[in-house]
Amino acid sequence: MADDTAAGSDDDDDGSDGDWFEAAFAADDDDDASETDDASDVDADAPPDADIGRARDEPSTAADADSADPETFATAFGTEDDTPSGDGPGSEEGLFDDDFADAFAGADSTPAQPPDGLADDNSGGTRTFGFDVEGTDAPGGGGDFEDPEFDSDIPRINVGIEGLDEMVQGGVPERSLLVAVGEAGTGKTTFGLQFLHEALSNGERAVFITLEESRGRVIQSADEKGWAFSEHADRGNLAVVDIDPIEMANSLTSIRNELPRLVEEFGASRLVLDSVSLLEMMYDDQSTRRTEIYDFTTALKEAGVTTMLTSEASEDNPFASRYGVIEYLTDAVVVLRYIRPEDFRETRLAVEIQKIRDANHSRETKPYEITHEGISVYRQANIF
Repeated sequence: MADDTAAGSDDDDDGSDGDWFEAAFAADDDDDASETDDASDVDADAPPDADIGRARDEPSTAADADSADPETFATAFGTEDDTPSGDGPGSEEGLFDDDFADAFAGADSTPAQPPDGLADDNSGGTRTFGFDVEGTDAPGGGGDFEDPEFDSDIPRINVGIEGLDEMVQGGVPERSLLVAVGEAGTGKTTFGLQFLHEALSNGERAVFITLEESRGRVIQSADEKGWAFSEHADRGNLAVVDIDPIEMANSLTSIRNELPRLVEEFGASRLVLDSVSLLEMMYDDQSTRRTEIYDFTTALKEAGVTTMLTSEASEDNPFASRYGVIEYLTDAVVVLRYIRPEDFRETRLAVEIQKIRDANHSRETKPYEITHEGISVYRQANIF
């Protein structure tokens, strides 16, 4: 692994650097990845002039793609009888407690019952807020666009969020890399789950990678909204992966090298990473952070799927990500934010599209709600 990647990944000659892929996609909802005691394993002293393109030239450490079953990740890496030691990054027995491959073969265990909803969303009930509605009180709505659809032969898809899809003329180009930026509680995780629900409803396959929650909690949250993630996982159409952000940072070269091939073999059309901010936090050096995230987003684009990232907003600017990097590396940026009136009336939620490459879109700021059924954008409403 290159010197400017996170420390703790100094691999033995037996190729254990690639073992993370065998364990990361957990099949057992009740077993979480082992915690790492010392976050200082990540190298903050990597040289600032790191070569951005170096990772793509490094050889893969995983099994040969020719031996892989195109339907599952299990045969791509085989099965291991040894249980990873859980001693943290650099362990010869692997980085994680569970078998990475099994999730792609379809988990058959029932997700553990978590507290209500995901902490990020606080969606135990309907969020209501004041706004002017022009002609309808239902989410979505019409509203004519002045701009025509973008003239392009690129296939397009719906995000899957009522009202927001109407704000994009013709849909989001396939294989785009999108990011949803927002403060805590604005619904970033729900946004990602709903994005995958759209694909699963159309008979497609999807991958959800979480650095924040357990696999069981993610599946339970989606099930509570009526999206049947547990059924999709059992059928092998959905892989939900929970990875410790420190361990992911320590294995990022392996992830970059193998993720495109593995996602292609699984047959996923959409992928969500929640959240990229936790990965960015693992690098104290700004130059190293930019290099690692650039290489990682490049690998995501090479995976050939439409990818949604979530990112925390900056404390100083709700329109920018925490580190101000990811919005420049993605094809589309959606900002979820709070509207707090000066007279201390009810705090409201609003969404706007900052950019979508190769697509015309509304530049209006529109209110939205988070309910037990997900996110709905009020296309014909105006914030006041």
